[in-house]
Amino acid sequence: MVLIAPSILSADFAHLEDEIKALEKAGADMIHLDVMDGHFVPNLTFGATIVKAVRKCTKLPLDVHLMVENPENMIEWFKNAGADILTVHAEATTHLDGILEKIKSCGIKAGVALNPSTDEDVLKYVLDKTDLIMVMTVNPGFGGQTFIDTCLDKIARIKKMIKGRKILIEVDGGINPMTAEESIGAGADILVAGTAIFKGGNYKKNIESLR
Repeated sequence: MVLIAPSILSADFAHLEDEIKALEKAGADMIHLDVMDGHFVPNLTFGATIVKAVRKCTKLPLDVHLMVENPENMIEWFKNAGADILTVHAEATTHLDGILEKIKSCGIKAGVALNPSTDEDVLKYVLDKTDLIMVMTVNPGFGGQTFIDTCLDKIARIKKMIKGRKILIEVDGGINPMTAEESIGAGADILVAGTAIFKGGNYKKNIESLR
């Protein structure tokens, strides 16, 4: 069954612990945390302090997505904050192999994220050091965007590229019940969703609709 990773960017930060507990009760499989630095993407969110606070609220895996420049300088921060998965953008580093090796040496699962316009060929030489591949189906930086349909073919191509390796494919951006079905059909293992889960307040129903 596909795993659901709610993005807390859509949560009420004034009641963040309550939101995390509600997601856990509603059947979320992990908590997705979008870290943005205002440079790699045109938005600024939060850092390791919030990740550490969320770690205290839940035993669910913390799926940390670094949309930052120089991510290699931040690995220790998020390791110490309690991240279980740390995903970096292929576009944000010139030493992808090295940074994945560094993440894994910390005992954390290592992920690679690809922007919509990035060719999946960049993955070929790091597959043996990768636990997760995140296919961005919107341009990163803001929630509530429309799913880019051409990314479905990329998901399918990456599925073939993996060739039986224990690598999960995560899809992030514009996820709703329709695009969830399409993404799962193309090969997605994990769906990241913010708006689609938090709208209306019935988190359990919304999560089930994505499965």
